[in-house]
Amino acid sequence: MSNLSHNQPTHASHLYQLEQEDRLGVLTTTREVVLQARMVRIDPARVERLAKGLANEARQTGGENAALIAPAWPEHYHFFDGTERTVNWMLLLDAVNFCFWGDKGQKRWQIEYQGEILNGYWAEAAALRRAVEEGKSLWDARYLSNIDQQEMATIWRGISADEPGIPLFEERLRATREVGQVLLERFEGEFSHLIRQVEQSGVELALALAEHFSSFRDVAIYNDQEVRFLKRAQICVADLHGAFHGQSWGAFTDLDKLTIFADYKLPQVLRYHGALVYAPELAELVDQQEQLVAGSAEEVEIRAATIWASELLRRELVKRLAQPITAAEIDQLLWHLGQDAAAMQPYHRVRTIFY
Repeated sequence: MSNLSHNQPTHASHLYQLEQEDRLGVLTTTREVVLQARMVRIDPARVERLAKGLANEARQTGGENAALIAPAWPEHYHFFDGTERTVNWMLLLDAVNFCFWGDKGQKRWQIEYQGEILNGYWAEAAALRRAVEEGKSLWDARYLSNIDQQEMATIWRGISADEPGIPLFEERLRATREVGQVLLERFEGEFSHLIRQVEQSGVELALALAEHFSSFRDVAIYNDQEVRFLKRAQICVADLHGAFHGQSWGAFTDLDKLTIFADYKLPQVLRYHGALVYAPELAELVDQQEQLVAGSAEEVEIRAATIWASELLRRELVKRLAQPITAAEIDQLLWHLGQDAAAMQPYHRVRTIFY
C-alpha cells in the first residue's frame, strides 16, 4: 500500500505532548503510532478549523455562557432501575457493544421497539431493554454464564426472519457468557463489587475491565510495540456516569483522564472535516467499503490518529471556550455528528469485537 506523500513532520511532535499523567497508556502508545504512521495523517489546521466552527456554534446558542452541550443520556433505550441490577445490565451492554454494520450491499440488522425501527447501537440497547421487559434476567450472572444460542437468538431477533441477523453472533454469545462467568468467579456475581474496589476512579475501572475480561482487552501491536485503545472499557465508565447522572455507581472523579472511544464513526466524521487524511490506496479501500484486517497497520493508524485528532480538538476547544471539556464530551459530539452521515465518505470496516 502506498504511503502518504508527506508523513507526520518531525517538528510536529510537540503537538502530541502529554498534558497529564497517562495511567491508561492510551495517549502514550497511540502517540508513537501517529508519529510513525505511513497511511493516515492528522491535519492540525483542519482540526483547528473544526474547533472554531464548534466554538462559534456554542457561542451562538449560549452567548456569554457558551458551552458545548453534550447530548443527554438516552433513557428511552436503556434499562434503569437505579440498583445493582442496572450496573450488571450496563456491563453486558458494553461487553457486546460492537460491529453493527452489514456486509457490502446488504441491509443492516434492525429491530422494532415500541413501534420504532432501530439499527446500530440504539438497536442493541433497545434489544437488551426489550429482553428485560420480556422477563429475561440480564442482570443475573448465573443466567448469563449459561445462556444458550436459542436464548441469545431470541434476544437479538430482528424485524423479520428474512432480514440479516446481528453480526458476530457467536462472539456476542462468548462475551455474554464471559460476563456471567467472571462476575461469578471473582465478584460474587455483582459488577458493583469491582466498582467499589476502584474507589471512584474511572481510569482504574477501565484498566480492571481489560484485566479481568478478555472481551474488553482492546490492545494491538504496531511495529512490535503494544498500542492500547480500551474503547469499550472506557465507554463502560462513561455509560455508568451517564446512566446514573454522575451519582451512585456513576460517580467518578477522574473522567478528564479518559480518551475518546476509537470506533468507526469518529474517524468518518474527522475525515469528512479534513482532520484525518488517508493515503490514496487506503482511501480507495475505505470508500469502496472493502474490509480491513483487524489489527492491521491501517486499522491501528486510523484508530490512533482518531484519538489524537480528537485530543487536539479537545485542547483547541478548551482554549476557545475557556472551560474544561472532557474527551468523552468530544466523543459524544462527534458520534452524534456521525449519525447524519449521508454526505460523508464511508467509514472503515473491520470485523472486530472491540468496536
